[in-house]
Amino acid sequence: MSLNVAVQMDPVEKIAIAGDTTFALMLEAQARGHKLSYYTPDKLSLSDGRVIAEAAPIAVRDVAGDHFTLGEAKPVDLAEVDVVLLRQDPPFDLAYITSTHLLELLPPETLVVNDPASVRNAPEKLFVMQFPQLMPPTLITRDKKAIEAFREAQGEVVMKPLYGHGGAAVFKIARKDPNFGSLYDMFAATFREPFVVQRFLPAVSLGDKRIILIDGVALGAVNRVPAENDIRSNMVRGGAAAATEFTPREKEICETIGPELKRRGLVLVGIDVIDGNLTEINVTSPTGIRAIKRLGGPDLAVAAWDAIEAARSARLSRAPTRAFDEKRTHDGKEADSPRILSPRSALEPDRNV
Repeated sequence: MSLNVAVQMDPVEKIAIAGDTTFALMLEAQARGHKLSYYTPDKLSLSDGRVIAEAAPIAVRDVAGDHFTLGEAKPVDLAEVDVVLLRQDPPFDLAYITSTHLLELLPPETLVVNDPASVRNAPEKLFVMQFPQLMPPTLITRDKKAIEAFREAQGEVVMKPLYGHGGAAVFKIARKDPNFGSLYDMFAATFREPFVVQRFLPAVSLGDKRIILIDGVALGAVNRVPAENDIRSNMVRGGAAAATEFTPREKEICETIGPELKRRGLVLVGIDVIDGNLTEINVTSPTGIRAIKRLGGPDLAVAAWDAIEAARSARLSRAPTRAFDEKRTHDGKEADSPRILSPRSALEPDRNV
């Protein structure tokens, strides 16, 4: 069955399609016959209880430099869309949070992936703290004395901003480090939030594994190896992707967190594991599925859409209130098929008639 899919993402003309998971999801949706539209988060509006996006039909193709064609952008009531892919990249700031509040207002018939309330309530470096038994020793604070005591206890540490992304502003600090005072002052002046301070894991030189979970089940992984003289393994920072397998410890981590991810409606999640230690749970716009496929792994865009289609079918089957008007007319003509009305529109006048 063809679905109407709206994709909320960063500017499509700026993405690097070779490694972009959102683009892979769009290619697979198109291959299945789903109708795609595209908009950036600044094009969202809330008017009279309706969430509107200035969205354009989009066709995609796997050709670098010529990867999309856009139609004319028009206002789209997202309540009339089957699936919204929430795929804009961090920073996870108030603009991002506001977009989750708006998408949360959509009726249950519109499936948002990942669930906007769960995305909002699972900031990536805080959500992971619910599983301390799976993590290296970690401190979240902006208190200088607390950081100094943690360094004294743990030795070498990594300090990074709580809402950072893409490996930006990640620093390794020694137990006795003459740069710490200046680095702390820079963080305190730059970031209002607490910082993440974590025991340094030397095995990061062998790789930081990105594992993709779909509907709570680990289905693929890629090992990201840092460039020489860098502790950051992010591929946007020069990390190299390598094929890998799951270790028993990594399977244990995924089996522990998987049920909670599924419960929260976090369909597509990427976690980061270093030497058997869970360091982040990425729920905003996790990437990695193109690298996994390129290295001989499964095509997880297929698995993701299987899960999305199943979730929407399940959502429709248990929708609490639905009204069918089999004789609704539009512009004096009888409708071709029954129209599903949201709980809101079942109680209010239909402004589209």
